[in-house]
Amino acid sequence: MAISLASLRRGGDTRPPRLLIYGVAGVGKTKLAADAPNPIFLQTEDGLGRIDAATFGLLRNFDAVMEALGSLYSEAHEFQTLVVDSLDWLEPLIWQHTAQQHNQRDIEAFGYGKGYQAALDTWRTFLDAVNTLRDECGMGVLLIAHAEIRRFDSPETEPYDRYQPKLHKGASALVQEHVDGVLFANYRISTMKSDVGFNKKVVRGVSGGDRLLHTIERPAFLAKNRFGLEETIPLAWADLAAGIPFYAASPSASVIPTQDTGN
Repeated sequence: MAISLASLRRGGDTRPPRLLIYGVAGVGKTKLAADAPNPIFLQTEDGLGRIDAATFGLLRNFDAVMEALGSLYSEAHEFQTLVVDSLDWLEPLIWQHTAQQHNQRDIEAFGYGKGYQAALDTWRTFLDAVNTLRDECGMGVLLIAHAEIRRFDSPETEPYDRYQPKLHKGASALVQEHVDGVLFANYRISTMKSDVGFNKKVVRGVSGGDRLLHTIERPAFLAKNRFGLEETIPLAWADLAAGIPFYAASPSASVIPTQDTGN
C-alpha cells in the first residue's frame, strides 16, 4: 500500500494492555490476576491454591506452554485475559528448550553467557505468541513474576540495591520492552527506631498490612507504565482497571471476586 498524507491517522492504542506484575512472595499477585476479566492461567508453578480460575494445569516444558498458547489462538473461547504465572518459573523451561535446540547439556554448557543470549530467541517466540493473542484475539495479558533484590549500578550515583523481576537481566529487559506497564507489588512499609541500650538505636521495618501496587520507578524498585497511573494504588483489580483506559471504558472490567489466598 502506498503511503500518503491521506493514510494518516490519530495515535492512541485501543488494544488491551500487557502488564508485568512482580512483587514479594504472598502479597497477592495471583489473586489480582484472577480478578481480571475472564482469565485463563498458564501455570508454570503451582500457585493458584484455593483460587477458582480456569487453567491448563501445570505446564512442565516449553512445548506445552506454546501448545496452550496455540489452542487459545486457534480454538473458539470466551477468555479475555491471559495470565502467565509465573515468568521466573517459565525461564528454566526456556533454558531447557534452548539447550535441547542447540544440542547442549544445559544453558551453562554454551559457555561465556552465550546460552542466555541464545535463550532470548526462545523468549521472543513466546512473546510473539502472547502479542498475537493480544493483537488478533483481543486478550489482555498479565505476566506475573517474583521479585528479587539486586544491585543496580547507576551511572549517576553509587551502586545501590533495588527490587526487580527475578529474571536473567537480558530476559528481563526484553520482557519490559514488550509490555505497557511494569508494576511492583509490596506491603506498605514504615520504619521505626528502637533503643537497644549502650546509646545504640536499631532501625526496623514495620509492615502496616496494606498491599500496594507501585507504578513509577523509584530507587527502591523498577516500575513504569504508559497509562498515567497514580504513583501508588491499592493492590486490587478495580483500582488498577480504573486507571487503564481500555478497562475503564469497558463494562467487562468489573471485579470477579475470588478467595484471598495471598499468592
